[in-house]
Amino acid sequence: MVTTDRLLTVQEVAERLGTGVRFPRRLIEERRITFVKVGRHVRIPESAVDAFVAAHTVQPVNLRPVALRGAA
Repeated sequence: MVTTDRLLTVQEVAERLGTGVRFPRRLIEERRITFVKVGRHVRIPESAVDAFVAAHTVQPVNLRPVALRGAA
């Protein structure tokens, strides 16, 4: 399967996630994100980063409005 997805370096992924390079390297080592080996170089498809962020996004909880208490 051939994709036209842009391949990002570990540094580019770190910048996109707002982390240091150790975090994406750990994701790769633990096989928690899709990556491509190009010779000895590691590249991460842009769609894999987007999927990782989407899978780990936590939606806010909608709380019921709390009834105002009477002034003391």
